[in-house]
Amino acid sequence: MDILSIKSDIKEGRTALGIEFGSTRIKAVLIGSDYSPIASGSHDWENKLVDGVWTYDLSSVWEGLQDAYAKLRESVDASYGLPLTKIGSIGFSAMMHGYLVFDKDDNQLAEFRTWRNTMTGEAADALTKLFSFNIPQRWSIAHLYQAILNNEAHVPSISFLTTLAGYVHWKLTGKKVLGVGEASGVFPIDSETCDYDGTMVDKFNVLLAQRNLPFKLTDILPTVLNAGDDAGTLTPEGALLIDPTGTLEAGSPLAPPEGDAGTGMAATNSVAPRTGNVSAGTSIFSMVVLEKPLEGVYPEIDMVTTPTGKPVAMVHCNNCCSDLDSWVALFKNVIEAVGAKVSTPALYDALYFAAEKGDVDCGGLLSFNNLSGEPVAGLDSGRPLFVRKPDAKVTLSNFMRAQLYATMATLKIGMDILFEKENVTLDTLLGHGGLFKTERVGQQLMANAMNTPVTVMATAGEGGAWGMALLAAYRLNKADGEKLEDFLANSVFGQNAGSTLAPIEEGVKGFNDYMKSYKTALAIEKAATESF
Repeated sequence: MDILSIKSDIKEGRTALGIEFGSTRIKAVLIGSDYSPIASGSHDWENKLVDGVWTYDLSSVWEGLQDAYAKLRESVDASYGLPLTKIGSIGFSAMMHGYLVFDKDDNQLAEFRTWRNTMTGEAADALTKLFSFNIPQRWSIAHLYQAILNNEAHVPSISFLTTLAGYVHWKLTGKKVLGVGEASGVFPIDSETCDYDGTMVDKFNVLLAQRNLPFKLTDILPTVLNAGDDAGTLTPEGALLIDPTGTLEAGSPLAPPEGDAGTGMAATNSVAPRTGNVSAGTSIFSMVVLEKPLEGVYPEIDMVTTPTGKPVAMVHCNNCCSDLDSWVALFKNVIEAVGAKVSTPALYDALYFAAEKGDVDCGGLLSFNNLSGEPVAGLDSGRPLFVRKPDAKVTLSNFMRAQLYATMATLKIGMDILFEKENVTLDTLLGHGGLFKTERVGQQLMANAMNTPVTVMATAGEGGAWGMALLAAYRLNKADGEKLEDFLANSVFGQNAGSTLAPIEEGVKGFNDYMKSYKTALAIEKAATESF
């Protein structure tokens, strides 16, 4: 789109804004009427381990939102010479799951417990048996039930339970709602009704009654909305929370708040059956839209939904690029120690391209990237760990290839269940997130690891914030009765099929050989968590 058209979109409010609260970055992406990004802004933040709980202060939510938006506003001004006052539609998304609870006076009752915590094993196991449906530890309902089992004092005072995306949306609109995809990580969803599963709700209410708690489950959960539904408008108070300068006008319609899984599906045009995507950043997860329900119940597989309620098999792994990022930072320190300079993006590219030249089995090197627990691999806690055999081929290429293999190893464990036990068929996987920013390398290794073609689009680096902007645009611009998959396929992506790399037979075999060693050596990782 030419600059005059972009300026017209900004002046007339034909834009959509998506803001996503990721694990390490809050990103805002503004798109024009052709759905392409025209400006962005971001804010770095980090979770904290406080008294054994991975958390963020809620004050940092607003500080980060305001900083990311201010940078986006400054970008608009610098690029187009215009103030950003009127936005056509807005949507907020965030890392899914977790636990945010408030009393009847809107006071926060407990620290924000993020998806990264692995403290709800007892509750998750009990609910999985009760529902005959896998309830992962990070799901909001597992956190609630664990708090009940722990007899935590705040539980009887709960008036509202939500996620980070739901919290932000609530404060900006006054609406206690969630998009169905985000809601599917709070409590199981019935895809026929696109609402919380009624049978399971009744079973949980029995547990609440047994504890004499003064509420029923649906009394405290957000209302479930479908993509495109009316989720309220930005209030004057909400506009000031985003932009304290008072420049941003109230009244913009908001899309239902979604999770990073749903925005990943939108950003990769993978919301229809036989499509799937892999989101790879701080965590890594795959989303596979199913043609039919799974026959089995697997602790490694979460059943969630698309933003329109279609059943999705999700393999979620807590750890992906964080350990790799630490090694890249170390290499940069070495370079700077000898008086040289290199930009961080250039260093990532150089190290990724080095990995491309490594032995397909990493030459006897193994890396475990677990900063935190990893339920898919049976780990309650994590220790980043690099090991090698005495006769291993210790080269930069093999080392970096092992680091990249580590980012996708646990994902492979879960995906093999879908491929081998459930005979799930995929036409392609769409890759997005930081792992795919360097051209070709992460994409090819992922194709080899999953033995499935992997497609990456030019927008892969934009990630979930762009996907949320698309959902906001769908809320505003969809035709009567137009399905999300049709809107994305026809209006957004069109002929932009991206670039696809097929698996290479030698690479597939090399990754499988690596995985044999990796699974055997998980005993080393477990011992490290017990000893160090």
